[in-house]
Amino acid sequence: MNKTIRRASVFALLLVFALLIRATWVQFYEGRALADDQDNRRNAIETYAKPLGNIIVAGQAITGSAVTTDSDLRYRRTYTDGPLYAAVTGYASQSYAPTQLEGVYADLLNGTDSRLKSVMDTVTNQRADPGDVITTIDPDVQKAAYDALGDTKGAAVAIDPTTGRILAVVSTPSYDPSSLTDANTAGTAWKKLNADADKPLTNRALRQPLPPGSTFKLVVAAAALEDGLYSSVDEKTDSPDPYTLPGTTTVLRNENTSAPCENASIRVALQYSCNNVFARMAVRLGQDKVKAMAEKFGFNDDELDVPVRAYASVYPSGMDESSTALTGIGQFDVTATPLQMAMVSAAIANGGKLESPHMVSQITDSGGDVLTNYDDETSSTQVVSSDTAEQLQSAMETVVEQGTGTNAQIDGVTVGGKTGTAQHGENNSKTPYAWFTSYGKADGKEVAVAVVVEQSDAARSEVSGNGLAAPVAKAMMEAALKN
Repeated sequence: MNKTIRRASVFALLLVFALLIRATWVQFYEGRALADDQDNRRNAIETYAKPLGNIIVAGQAITGSAVTTDSDLRYRRTYTDGPLYAAVTGYASQSYAPTQLEGVYADLLNGTDSRLKSVMDTVTNQRADPGDVITTIDPDVQKAAYDALGDTKGAAVAIDPTTGRILAVVSTPSYDPSSLTDANTAGTAWKKLNADADKPLTNRALRQPLPPGSTFKLVVAAAALEDGLYSSVDEKTDSPDPYTLPGTTTVLRNENTSAPCENASIRVALQYSCNNVFARMAVRLGQDKVKAMAEKFGFNDDELDVPVRAYASVYPSGMDESSTALTGIGQFDVTATPLQMAMVSAAIANGGKLESPHMVSQITDSGGDVLTNYDDETSSTQVVSSDTAEQLQSAMETVVEQGTGTNAQIDGVTVGGKTGTAQHGENNSKTPYAWFTSYGKADGKEVAVAVVVEQSDAARSEVSGNGLAAPVAKAMMEAALKN
């Protein structure tokens, strides 16, 4: 063999080696990335090759799978009472990434979760039979909230204070997840839903923090009692009426100008929702102490998973005294979700202890064997002392018995609550937000609720937490405690 042929042979051999190395790299290193690419249709074909696992409410599947006839995707997702449970389930779509519980447990529901694989599945490299998600949702409480909210724009959450189990998550206006499941029709539905000014795809219960208004006064009152600023809810406060915001000429007045708000006790100030008392109280405590108490209740937590990631409710920092005063009445840059305000009432109702909220009880394999029991994995935080909690309960019950929250009264049930009407828009130019947070206790059962109504058909003069939100909370508490 002459030198030219020898060199050509070596060069050809090097090319072969380079080709083998490249093929190995693509197969073993880039292969997973290519396989996981959202534009790889083979993934969708595999996901919908057989029925998905189900999401369960009170022993009944609220999801299902139906055979398709005009697609290479054999099955599509279906929903029972889709709009009722949309804020819980989210959607599993042939065209779009799954959301809510469908997204959190996508691997379990489509059979790719490694915990589902049997030895035979591993040997044959077959996808395992899918598992199920067992929720904590109470269908009666869910429906009570959905029906009571009706055509309004708003949201509601209910929690069992003693366990942290979430009994209802409702956001209105809702949508039907079934409209997004079929690749042939999902695009049209997607455009329509996203063009809707009311944003039905937004989960207002978990993911739309808004100014909580006077419901936040519960947090300020808790901070004042825990700090020792006041020894009881019946001690008089140093609160001029009206109150001039520190460093300004702005006078903060009360909605009810005839209410006995001057130097009112915490009980009376909650009963009549006295702005001057809590604005002054926040300034006396200072923003750091109010913030610390807010964070014990769950504010500023950007990793609150229930297991759906909830958006953080916010108590701000770096304010002057006038802004701190406004935070005392739930304004300025304070924001909260209905989940967060339900957590506040839940902690107060539960002796000051906040149980971690969760809306999934268990996940199981296809045979019903439990893979994870979330009811056994809850944690608790002592937010305030039992004495402070007891005093706040007493004051909240006064609010419902003879204060601004009388529309939440239920015969035979101990109800404590707090109304809120939060300003909306520059100089409150838009319809205010109506809030109500509460708890109910009867026959050894408890429930904590928070409701916000963003927009309704009510005249502006009729917008209030007691008028719009309290009746929704009442319906939910009645459903939770009826047995």
